[in-house]
Amino acid sequence: MNKVLLIIQREYITRVRKKAFIVMIFAVPSLLLIMSGAIALVAKSSSELSEQQTIQVIDNSGIFVGKFHDGSNIKFQAATKPLNDLKKDALKDENLSVLQITKNYNTKDSVQIFSKKKPSFVLTGAIEKQMNDIAVSDGMTKNHIDTAVISAVKKINVSLNPIQVTETGDKNANVGANMGVGIAGAILIYLVLFIYGAQVMRGVIEEKTSRIIEVVISSVKPFQLMLGKIIGVGLVGLTQFAAWIILSIVASKIAGAAFSAPQGAVMGFLNVLKTIPFGLIMGVFFFYFITGYLLYSALFAAVGSAVDSETETQQFMFPITMPLLFTYILSVSVLFQAPDSPLAIWLSIIPFTAPVAMMVRIPFGGVSTPQLIISMTLMIAGFLFTTYVASRIYRVGILMYGKKASFKEMKKWFFYKE
Repeated sequence: MNKVLLIIQREYITRVRKKAFIVMIFAVPSLLLIMSGAIALVAKSSSELSEQQTIQVIDNSGIFVGKFHDGSNIKFQAATKPLNDLKKDALKDENLSVLQITKNYNTKDSVQIFSKKKPSFVLTGAIEKQMNDIAVSDGMTKNHIDTAVISAVKKINVSLNPIQVTETGDKNANVGANMGVGIAGAILIYLVLFIYGAQVMRGVIEEKTSRIIEVVISSVKPFQLMLGKIIGVGLVGLTQFAAWIILSIVASKIAGAAFSAPQGAVMGFLNVLKTIPFGLIMGVFFFYFITGYLLYSALFAAVGSAVDSETETQQFMFPITMPLLFTYILSVSVLFQAPDSPLAIWLSIIPFTAPVAMMVRIPFGGVSTPQLIISMTLMIAGFLFTTYVASRIYRVGILMYGKKASFKEMKKWFFYKE
């Protein structure tokens, strides 16, 4: 046991002292903060025109002229020149466009816009919306329909507020927030299993190719070495996550104070957070991170022991990572829409797919206690089994040099007697 602890200590201290580790601790929260601000700015700017646009309207239908409404960065003018002359003006002015409407405006290609630059979706969308509103209003007027009544009726907006019934009382279900947390958790756990599992594999390959392993293996058993390496790298991952969570909370508070967010917006955000079971989500996340990491890192270690370079790992990596990749694709496309479907339930129970699938289902509150217990029990049994299998392959493969391994060869290693 003392030897395993020494290996864990070596793996942990060696990695946390690296400059890359320290840089990443501060870089990730900073990048997340910058990305959040950038996304907010892009979303805001993409919904508006960046420059003042002038639209010269040639209306041969006689329906639309004089009925367009100017916006903050868009101005409509009735054309006073022929189309060809306006096209020449548009070539000289990038912010000038010519809108030509034929008599049969509701047929294909009957409405055209001419401009030097390709018009943006914001511009064309704004024009199309106004034209549709004007055309509908004109059609209702011709059919003697009171447009004022229709406009009043169209302002009616039905919004569904989902409420979850619990033993302690009703509470806001907040489906959107739960969906966001579920998908974010699935993506995060998918990435960390790959990142830290690959670190174990690269560490094994480095020690094997440098022949240091021959010296180390004379003092400790292969299983002790593999177990120590897996736990050591896992503790590095947990340390990094804890640091990221603390720094992200601090950074968000600093950003909130710096930008002076409106009190109503802050309270609204806090009310949304109250509807999400963060305690349960974090507990489940750390459990499936630890067990999922132990399960996959053992297999990664076995792969690292079977090859002489990282380029040779591809043939073994795909079968190992395919269940995880398959579940990840389903999680961001299908599972969040039906978190209680039979497919979602089975994927959250099978050990190779449970870490990702369960993170999607937990925020929605549809996971029953028996399902969670079965899933967690199988996860523990799963990583114990994969660790046993990997250790049998590791003990032989770690000392094999210059021989290309195959699944058939690894099967022989498994059955070798000590």
